[in-house]
Amino acid sequence: MNADTTNRIWIYDTTLRDGSQREGMSLSIEDKLRIAHRLDRLGVPFIEGGWPGANPKDVQFFWRLQEEPLQNAEAVAFCSTRRPGKTAAEDPMLQPILSAGTRWVTIFGKSWDLHVIEGLNTTREENLEMIRDTIEFLRSQGRQVIYDAEHWFDGYKHNPAYALKTLETAIAAGAEWIVFCDTNGGTLPHEISQITRTVIQTLRQNIEIPINFGIHTHNDAETAVANALTAVLEGVRMVQGTINGYGERCGNANLCSLIPNLQLKLGYDCIDSSHLVKLTETSRYISEVANLAPDDHAPFVGLSAFAHKGGIHVSAVQRNPLTYEHLQPELIGNKRRIVVSDQAGMSNILAKAESFGIDLNKKDPKCRQILEKLKELENQGYQFEAAEASFELLMHEAVGDRQTFFEIKGFHVHCEQLEGMTNVLATVKVGVNGKNILEAAEGNGPVSALDAALRKALVNFYPALADFQLTDYKVRILDGGAGTSAKTRVLVESSNGHQRWTTVGVSTNIIEASYQAVVEGLEYGLILQNQGKEAVMVS
Repeated sequence: MNADTTNRIWIYDTTLRDGSQREGMSLSIEDKLRIAHRLDRLGVPFIEGGWPGANPKDVQFFWRLQEEPLQNAEAVAFCSTRRPGKTAAEDPMLQPILSAGTRWVTIFGKSWDLHVIEGLNTTREENLEMIRDTIEFLRSQGRQVIYDAEHWFDGYKHNPAYALKTLETAIAAGAEWIVFCDTNGGTLPHEISQITRTVIQTLRQNIEIPINFGIHTHNDAETAVANALTAVLEGVRMVQGTINGYGERCGNANLCSLIPNLQLKLGYDCIDSSHLVKLTETSRYISEVANLAPDDHAPFVGLSAFAHKGGIHVSAVQRNPLTYEHLQPELIGNKRRIVVSDQAGMSNILAKAESFGIDLNKKDPKCRQILEKLKELENQGYQFEAAEASFELLMHEAVGDRQTFFEIKGFHVHCEQLEGMTNVLATVKVGVNGKNILEAAEGNGPVSALDAALRKALVNFYPALADFQLTDYKVRILDGGAGTSAKTRVLVESSNGHQRWTTVGVSTNIIEASYQAVVEGLEYGLILQNQGKEAVMVS
């Protein structure tokens, strides 16, 4: 395969291995399988599953993958070159790699002689032999090999002659891909460009067989995506990265930015266009499986990537999206959002009304009333750009069609601390269908107890509440100078397992602010349940 002569870019995903090294990220075997199959459906050709033998989880993952094989992608096992002082055939580290049963194996070896001497505590010559022996052994066992040249750019800058020898050795041993790795993530785009161009030209002049090149970048200097794009322009045809840029330290090159940049802006063929529209969905799905909050401000796939807040911007983008959007959000499965805030104008209000299915026009006096109410509430501390569910409820109330599911008659919270343990009991009184319901519940805090009591009072009337969950809770002190009397804004994110929505409450009483947000969260969820509509914030 001579990949460099085509317009094809081979996407190599390492979310399950390099990405899972992110601090605070932990994936179970089931998590890894779900992510692998979702990437397979996205059309990613190479999916690196981990290092079999490094931990039991990765061994079991590859066993499970043999039972539940990928339909399109190649699963890839990852490992280092053999250890110094023994042959590859003797090294027990390589046996689990063979047992993983993958056709492709990625081997990393040392490019920087600093690591050879001080890290491996061996000689430069032995390092070359480790590279040769490992690749030849894997090739003799019927495996195809991708060689990741670890610390390539740092190694080349310190000792270019030796760094080149490591690549020449890997190529001669039978590696099908040579991948330049910016392992420390500190190389800048102009250096990537110059070194990649020089090395590719040198190797092609010295070696007659076709060579395929790839790039693997880290984001420590926040140039991982730029570095990968630069390398592609210099001739590499494999791009390694992770979904959402997950990875150790500052992360890896973000495939959610790389794929649309390569395909939609530079014209390369990465994945089928029918799969590209699933990119945003895939990004958010994987963040949910990894139990990490999606980055709302991520380029391309973030909730705010195509959000417009200023009135002038909104007016312009509604006439022609090109005025403030660099591409059509639908191409990568995202969508335009009109954000409401104290900077909003009539265009924002009309746009939000349309998105909520509310019939409103510019001449309707309710439109001006909503805008004035919005600015008044935001001046009090409300923030509707982050709580669009609450704003939709506000708009329905303004036009007179807000559904009433229940009425809050009152609530009481009692906290008791005994022997170092805090017990919280909440009592709520609600009116439903002409009946007054009084219920109490305990929780690990006042908000938890109030939420539990309210659900307990309502679930017999609205069984769907049993599926609702409070998924995030944020508190912001608005006037810190007031001390414990400060006004507090609470944002509550709720979910029904398929959708997410956010509501807001503001008060000098943090419990009251929290309760406002919790109550509206339940109310909005019931509206979604009744209408079968898509939530404001889609997971």
